[in-house]
Amino acid sequence: MAVDSVTIALVGSGGAGVMTAGQMLLDAAAQVGWYGLMSRSSGPQIRGGEAAALVRLSPKPVEGPGDRFDLIIAFDWQNVERFAAELPMTAESVIVTDPSQGDVPAVLAASGARIIELPIKELAGKIPGGRVNMVGLGAVASIVGLPRAGVDAVIDKALGKKGEGAVKASAAGIDAGAKEVAGWGLGLELTAPEARTGIRWNISGNEAAGFGALKAGVKFCAAYPITPATEILEWLAPNLARTGGLLVQAEDELASINMIVGASFGGVPSITATAGPGLSLMTEALGLAVASETPVVVVDVMRGGPSTGIPTKSEQSDLNIAVNGLHGDAPHLVVAPTSIADCLFTTQWAVHLAEALQTACIVLSDQSMGQSRAVVDKPADQPFKAQRLLADGLDSGELFKRYAVTGSGVSPTAIPGMPGGEHTADGLEHSERGLPSSQSSDHHKQLDKRLRKLVGHDYGIHWADIEGDGDVAVLTWGSATGPAREAVARLTAAGHKVRLVSLRLLSPVKPELVAEALKGVSRVLVVEQTHGAQFHKHIRAHVDLPGTVSVLSQPGPLPIRARDVQQALASIL
Repeated sequence: MAVDSVTIALVGSGGAGVMTAGQMLLDAAAQVGWYGLMSRSSGPQIRGGEAAALVRLSPKPVEGPGDRFDLIIAFDWQNVERFAAELPMTAESVIVTDPSQGDVPAVLAASGARIIELPIKELAGKIPGGRVNMVGLGAVASIVGLPRAGVDAVIDKALGKKGEGAVKASAAGIDAGAKEVAGWGLGLELTAPEARTGIRWNISGNEAAGFGALKAGVKFCAAYPITPATEILEWLAPNLARTGGLLVQAEDELASINMIVGASFGGVPSITATAGPGLSLMTEALGLAVASETPVVVVDVMRGGPSTGIPTKSEQSDLNIAVNGLHGDAPHLVVAPTSIADCLFTTQWAVHLAEALQTACIVLSDQSMGQSRAVVDKPADQPFKAQRLLADGLDSGELFKRYAVTGSGVSPTAIPGMPGGEHTADGLEHSERGLPSSQSSDHHKQLDKRLRKLVGHDYGIHWADIEGDGDVAVLTWGSATGPAREAVARLTAAGHKVRLVSLRLLSPVKPELVAEALKGVSRVLVVEQTHGAQFHKHIRAHVDLPGTVSVLSQPGPLPIRARDVQQALASIL
């Protein structure tokens, strides 16, 4: 009997090729019309060590990890204990192990999963140029019922440049693995994909964020490489160049944020990407962008903290610093994508908002979205572009008031070189002309102005994703949205009425919009991946949540799964 979802882990030490095999599995599934999600687990080491490709396949879109792993195939067991907690299994799970690599670790065998031996290394050794990961890929493809045509297409594309020998050796390995598991009948064959005509993408969150910046009109990026944000820079470097833009690898995060402030002051839409430690270093310069009303965008791909923390694992714990980390009263924008595909839209929207409102905008992605790949339907095109309100009539002879107090709070700006637009711009408090001032009247006017333009802006429907109805609501954000959405869908299918509210706009909080989204709700479940319930406290500081409020606040590195949200909801239904 076919299943609607299967979750697979390919594990092995660095160099065994688990990531390559996992990527090929996802690509082949996409070729035949399935959807999928691939995340990865590894330690903080530069090379070698433990590694796992975590793949979930389904005929329907996938936004979060499965409740358990249905199949684990191990090329070896080196240091698997270090991430065994990330591999939940039950007695219905299957572990495929190579007898030459020793016994299944007790921490995994204790799940009661069925253990089957497959001589992966021996089979690969019989093939000239054979590799264990191709044998494993063939076995997994056969177990889940992945058509061979999809696998062959991926092999030809991935290895064609290496020559006919590499393609033949890989094909032989896939044949060997598939032949060995034929007839096992594990009950893990996926339901056939539905016929679809639309375009689908195979993309990571970091790639999507880079594309969103490009679509919005970003022309300059300065950044310092840092896990797990570096792929944004790697994607932007060639693609910015193709559009006439430029990426500079700065010497550190301090340099990168100041470079984009300078480029933006010169009229060029600019962006940087970093992780928590880098964001900490950028906070002073972000305050300069707020005070000088210079638009910049910082994509923070969050990881476990504090300090160096866990660079290769995901967490949502940069929320506090993103919202409150700037000194003084420094209102700025904080937004968060709700899925891998949404990394494109949210980053594009962030650039548009930063430019329109002349301020800093922090985009809170995280490792689980940034470094994971998903097969998704092509996102709809959006019109949001970088566009500033430029001053006109500067040749009238009147002195230019760069920081003129306006009803909207947004002042017409001038790009250096515009005749008549000369003004002072620095980090000091200032008058409407930009002249440094310590007078209370100027300070109060500019504080009010900088806040008014953010809280008074119409963010349209994009401030949150709101789905479903009922008097029970899940309130969440970021990467927790996918598991929450799946849990809500399960309960809805069982006859319960549950609504989902996932915030994309985290700061400024719009209390009236949150209240309207939760109108009629008597029970609220807040879901987030932090230890200190940062999101819950952030929202409660601005909004009186209705009825009884429960919190599912789980820190990384273990991901939030749909079953976690479903169980928490079941306790309040």
